[in-house]
Amino acid sequence: MTGVPDYLETWMTRQRWYAGKSRAPQLQVIGGFGIADPAGSAVIRVYLVLDHAEHPLLYQVPLTERSAPLPGAENALIASFDVETGRRYIYDGPHDPAFAEALLRMILDDGEAHATDGPSSANTGGPLVAHGHHTPNSAPLRFVASRVLSGEQSNTSIVFQVAGTDSAPSTPIICKLFRALHHGENPDVTLTEALGAAGSTVAPRSIGHVTADWPDSGIADGTATGHLAFAQEFLPDVEDAWRVAVRAAEVSEDFTERARALGVTTAEMHETLHSVLPSRATTPSDIATTVESMRHRFDLAAAEVPMLAGYRPALERVYREAAASPWPALQRIHGDFHLGQVLAVPGRGWVVLDFEGEPMRPMSERSLPDIPLRDVAGMLRSFDYVAGSFALAHPVESVAPWASACRRAFVDGYIARSGRDLREHRAVLDAFEIDKALYEAVYEARNRPGWLAIPTLAITRLIERSSTP
Repeated sequence: MTGVPDYLETWMTRQRWYAGKSRAPQLQVIGGFGIADPAGSAVIRVYLVLDHAEHPLLYQVPLTERSAPLPGAENALIASFDVETGRRYIYDGPHDPAFAEALLRMILDDGEAHATDGPSSANTGGPLVAHGHHTPNSAPLRFVASRVLSGEQSNTSIVFQVAGTDSAPSTPIICKLFRALHHGENPDVTLTEALGAAGSTVAPRSIGHVTADWPDSGIADGTATGHLAFAQEFLPDVEDAWRVAVRAAEVSEDFTERARALGVTTAEMHETLHSVLPSRATTPSDIATTVESMRHRFDLAAAEVPMLAGYRPALERVYREAAASPWPALQRIHGDFHLGQVLAVPGRGWVVLDFEGEPMRPMSERSLPDIPLRDVAGMLRSFDYVAGSFALAHPVESVAPWASACRRAFVDGYIARSGRDLREHRAVLDAFEIDKALYEAVYEARNRPGWLAIPTLAITRLIERSSTP
């Protein structure tokens, strides 16, 4: 293993995806691999950098090295320095077309890459191999151009313009490069690919992914395995459901038909995931564990938002009622479902994105079967947020009736497609919605105190409803 050069540490700790900004970094390269540049103009290396500070985190850092500046990539330049053979320029890989094309080729050709030396020619000391995997039946494609999406927090996404074998433009591809790496599957990859393999169009079509093995002393055999990147069809010039819903609410436009269709799409997503991935009956132990986690979430929320403490007696009643009610089977779910995770695609309807799960939960937990009511509750909260955000911008007006109609329509659509009457699980659904609102309350208290009333009013409303026979 080796430390990282000063220039790389300085650059890494300024990136939005670097999670250790509140502490001194302790960075170490534990492995790396090289990919051949199809044009031969850059040296491409991908490093795995471990930050030992406090809670260890592993980062993926692709770099390209060139002997001349890359036109138009000034903002992606990490460092430049002189060596015996001349000047060298180091770039953030995703912004360099050489890395982008090499990554796409690795996926489409089921390519394999092996260990390379670390920065400054220090050997990484760790065995590492990366594998590309293309999705069966995906059409042959040719790289044309690439660009990086801006504004992402935890990943880096590259959009590819591609052409088919007849050189005609094809549907663009988006490849999500996972910056923080974890042992085990990434549910965004496995769930999207499972839906596509089952013939569902609920999610974007998968193109393929990259996996790697790297040394990890915390794993029984000393080797971790995980996803590095995931490519799927890119749907340009479309809006997410949040923007569509907010615009409809602002002009009092009826949204119930679209909300009902979203309920149908959600039920189809759950139905397909249940049919192709493991599921099982929910046991009393599962229920007890889940309800106890809700109590724990409340304790954490009340510690940060003291006004919530007064809800304790009423929430105990909600939790007891939920524990005594029937629960649906455990299965794979989206895990972080809200209006911002759904696209309105003309001629196709609603398309669901980002199956990575709730960001605050450990990756190992996000890959476990869960209660589909968690997704339903997340979408119900999202409709409530449309009304809440409108109320903040228009204090003398209200679209609460609009949101209530959307919530009912969404549930009706879900029931119609799934055949499962969610009213039989009302106590459980209320508990999940309150649990989500507690998560929101902590977020708002930390980041947007002026929005805190949105989740706290929802908690009050749900508690009052749960006390009504």
